[in-house]
Order: sequence, then structure tokens, then C-alpha cells
Amino acid sequence: MFKEPENYRYILEKLKEHILPVADIFSYSFLPNHFHLFVRIKSINIIEQKFQLSKLKEQQRKYEINRSAYISEQFGNWCNGYTKAFNKRYSRKGKLFMDNLNRRLIDSEAYYSKIIHYIHANAAQHKLCRDVESWPYSSYHGIVNNSEPWIFRDEVLEWFGGLKSFILFHKQPIKPRGF
Repeated sequence: MFKEPENYRYILEKLKEHILPVADIFSYSFLPNHFHLFVRIKSINIIEQKFQLSKLKEQQRKYEINRSAYISEQFGNWCNGYTKAFNKRYSRKGKLFMDNLNRRLIDSEAYYSKIIHYIHANAAQHKLCRDVESWPYSSYHGIVNNSEPWIFRDEVLEWFGGLKSFILFHKQPIKPRGF
């Protein structure tokens, strides 16, 4: 999925374009053959405002019946747009992503902390780098350095009890899958 640094930069650019209108982003990590996102879908009112600005009246009526279709469409447009650009750049054809994204509900306080750590530590777990701080294609650095203002940094840091606690939590050993 990613062959060079430009690929990572491009998918992030498209993430902001397609996903930010429908979801708040808490963490992400892009690895050579997969990615992880921790998002919260925005309120229906916010999504409807964005939708009304971006869709024709006829399509608007269609989505009033099934608002979740608009959210799914945004994720699909993100993945499809990246795939088209990747295929063009590398003179290839075909799918880059599986048909459906896997989703999990964050249903406990413990899971919230673990999922953020898991996402940031995933590259180290796959032995692509030595530790969380070494992987450049995750939100870890954006959160620590406040360099990606579109990430819900303040909420994440508040959850962990501040920046120092966030960094310390990420120094713990990487938990195996299924935590």
C-alpha cells in the first residue's frame, strides 16, 4: 500500500479531505501493508451541514433515508481516491484495500487507552522500527509535538493525564494482539 514517503503524505492529505468532515481523529498509524485509525463519528447535525454543502438536492433526499451511507461513502472515497492515485503512479490495476473496513466499538475506558497505544506501537510490534517514537507514519509525533492540529490532541492528552503520562504510557511493553 505504501512504497515511499510520498505515499504516506498523500494518504494523510486525502484523510483530511474525506474523513475530517465526518469523523474526529484521535490516532492513526500507516504501515506498508495496512493502517489503523481511531475515530469518532461526528454528530448527525454536523454531518448534515457538511453534506448539504457538498451534495445536490436529489442526492440529499437519498441520504436522508440512510445517513450512514454518507459516512461510508466518505471512507470509500478516501480509499478509492488513494487506490486510483497509487495505481496511476505505479502503473498497476486492481484493488489495494479489502472490501470492508473493520470497525470496533470503544466500549470501555481501558480499551480507549489500549487502542491508542496499540495503534502507535503497531509498527514496532511488526518489527518495522524499534519503538513507538521511531515510526514516522503515526499520530504519535503529532500528538507529542502538537504538529497536527486536526488530531483531537487535547482530548487524548487529557485522557492520559497530560503529555508526560501519555509519553510514559507509550514506553510500556507492546501488548500482543487481542489485548
